[in-house]
Amino acid sequence: MTRHIVLDTETTGLNAKLGDRVIEIGCLELLNRRPTGNHFHYYLNPERASEEGAVKVHGISDEFLLDKPRFREIASEFIEYIRGGELIIHNAPFDVEFLEQELALAKLPPLLQHCAGVKDTLKLAKELHPGRKNSLDALCQRYGVNNTHRTLHGALLDAELLAEVYLAMTRGQESLVMDLEQTPVAAESAGDTPVERTRLLVLAASDDEAAEHARVLQDIQAQSKGKCVWLKLDGDAPVAA
Repeated sequence: MTRHIVLDTETTGLNAKLGDRVIEIGCLELLNRRPTGNHFHYYLNPERASEEGAVKVHGISDEFLLDKPRFREIASEFIEYIRGGELIIHNAPFDVEFLEQELALAKLPPLLQHCAGVKDTLKLAKELHPGRKNSLDALCQRYGVNNTHRTLHGALLDAELLAEVYLAMTRGQESLVMDLEQTPVAAESAGDTPVERTRLLVLAASDDEAAEHARVLQDIQAQSKGKCVWLKLDGDAPVAA
């Protein structure tokens, strides 16, 4: 079974190197792209105050965290939860740096010794939608994921939204893989019942459309001084002098 762990964190600030710490971890499990309901969620006492800007983002006060466990106290449970799974994280370098720091402070091996790898959905989104906004909110809007209840950031809430976004972003890829794996023989042998296949409808260009296409290519050829790539690739098309 393919096991993914969708993960998000909240922190006291933006810079782990300056001593900022994790104050919330939220994870949910996907088995074969299906949520199992197996969540991992903790608020953590970071043993330091949160920056004012960070509190405005996540709304978690220092007082609320005073009686919460330290990371080192839940580290073994966290490691067991993620063991063998691939982590799905939005802007993964940020969260990974903080988790690596927490593991190091707890004198534990680094993250990749516990999980099967890390996939960054921000990187994936930028590849799919170059030049567009690819924040979690923007992706929710793009893929029709309801995030109207997200007034503040929260690790488990954001992990749940990210899981829906990730499944939507990769659904086409998954379908393509499934189609390629299902050969005609395998498809028709199920129950020895022939499968009726839908024929693709091919619409040929009309004479007028073909003539207009040729005219546009000649214009490109003239403006580019004989460098129209389409004409070079099409051996039958006339090339303007």
